[in-house]
Amino acid sequence: MSSELLINYRPYETRIALMENGILVEFQLERGARGAGLLGNVYQGKVIRVLPGLQAAFVDIGLDKAAFLYVDDVCGGEKEFSRLMGKQSGDEDEEDQDGDAAEPAPPAPPAQTGLDQDRRDPVFERPPGQPIETLLIEGQQLLVQVSKEPIGQKGARVTTHISLPGRRLVLMTSVGHLGVSRRIEDEEERRRLRDMLEEISLGRGFIARTAAEGATEYEIKAECSFLVQLWQKVKADAEEARAPSLVHQELDATLKAVRDIFTDQVDRLVIDSQLQFDRIKKFLTSFSPDQAPDVCLYDGPVPLFDAYNVETDLARALNKKVWLKSGGYVVIDSTEALTVIDVNTGRYVGRHNLEETILKTNLEAVREIAYQLRLRNIGGLIVIDFIDMDKEFNRERVHQALKEVLRYDKGKTKVLPMSELGLIEMTRKRTRENIDRLMRGPCFYCQGQGFLLSPASVCHQAFRELEMAACDYPGQALTLTVHPSIRELIVDEGSALEDLEQRLGRPVNIKSDESMHVEAYAIEAAPSPAGLDKVRVIGN
Repeated sequence: MSSELLINYRPYETRIALMENGILVEFQLERGARGAGLLGNVYQGKVIRVLPGLQAAFVDIGLDKAAFLYVDDVCGGEKEFSRLMGKQSGDEDEEDQDGDAAEPAPPAPPAQTGLDQDRRDPVFERPPGQPIETLLIEGQQLLVQVSKEPIGQKGARVTTHISLPGRRLVLMTSVGHLGVSRRIEDEEERRRLRDMLEEISLGRGFIARTAAEGATEYEIKAECSFLVQLWQKVKADAEEARAPSLVHQELDATLKAVRDIFTDQVDRLVIDSQLQFDRIKKFLTSFSPDQAPDVCLYDGPVPLFDAYNVETDLARALNKKVWLKSGGYVVIDSTEALTVIDVNTGRYVGRHNLEETILKTNLEAVREIAYQLRLRNIGGLIVIDFIDMDKEFNRERVHQALKEVLRYDKGKTKVLPMSELGLIEMTRKRTRENIDRLMRGPCFYCQGQGFLLSPASVCHQAFRELEMAACDYPGQALTLTVHPSIRELIVDEGSALEDLEQRLGRPVNIKSDESMHVEAYAIEAAPSPAGLDKVRVIGN
């Protein structure tokens, strides 16, 4: 399978696309300084509010919205750490979140053999299981790391258990746990890396990332030393910083993509900026010189993403309806915390029997859904409404097929069995905004509802308001101003207007105004004896 990493750089925007066999499978976007990613940044924060009812606290880290700190991100023990990592204590088949990304690891409660215990923040030495009001007080300064970007109306989520990612290793500063990426499947290589980490870690916590596979002992030791020195610098800077302030900033989108995505499994990297090309070359010279020749500068007349047909794939990724090759389709609809995916047979009618047709459509939808989750970066709670199947065996086939394709997803997922109604509930770890929220905003016309009142509903609602206005302004002529499409409907259904005028005992003038919202209307009464106009505007 051929794989290419494309980076489209402009001073105001960086777009990153991972292509597999010419198909867009992952997309990232960072816009300017204000849109720079926060994930992995370390801040000196100040606790501004403790919430015992939620067992959480708000922390000011200098952003527009306060960050959110859960009690599990403050205290715990080795068992709690193993639970958060998804394994039993002592099982070292672990890695950082998102499967193999460079974001900070899941909240890592402290071990007794953590890094630099003599200089550890006192919060790490408190026993586990305490309520948050006994751990934090308002005004307290904390060194925290962003573990989840602000999403929607929510602020960033932070943790006091800081992890520093490198290309091959992740240093976990508050735990002595050692782990190896689950994507390294060769058992002999896993043992080699684990033995190497045990030798050089000296009680520190490390995770060997996927890129560590095949790395020499010199490369592992060099990166280990680099990360330890980086942590020492972060601590020194934190001691001098006043909250709220940024202590350590993660790499920008370009270099982060090089570090995290441009692994041995990617054939080449193509970038369309000479400046960024030189930065990448310099970066790889230090961390992975063998890959430097695989970096190419694109200088073609056609824009990079157009040349690789990325723009077309991006446009399709914003559609709610996704067609399957068989003629079926899936519909993807999201709220702030929930995504619903509906599978339909569409134009596909099958060849033999209904159950076979439904099974084939569902299995095809499974592959497309896994692809769309990864491409759109959909996270949180996901409910998939597959087409109902009568046979339990077929329902289990679809369930297992979904679990199998999600094995290759970097996002951590949990899939529940299919219900008798054909529903599968699953979760996917969410650390940043999905592609839809990155590239689009709520419709200014419908205010993000996705629907408008039908013309008939607006018309009938206006007629009811006219009856109320007739009571307020007895004996005065009334004028109704509406959007042209509503006026056209009223004129076409003249009998309704005639009935209204008979009940009111007076004429009603209908006017149109193209500048009005289709759901809005205005009712105006003729000048009263005192010479005052009566105007009433209804709607958006």
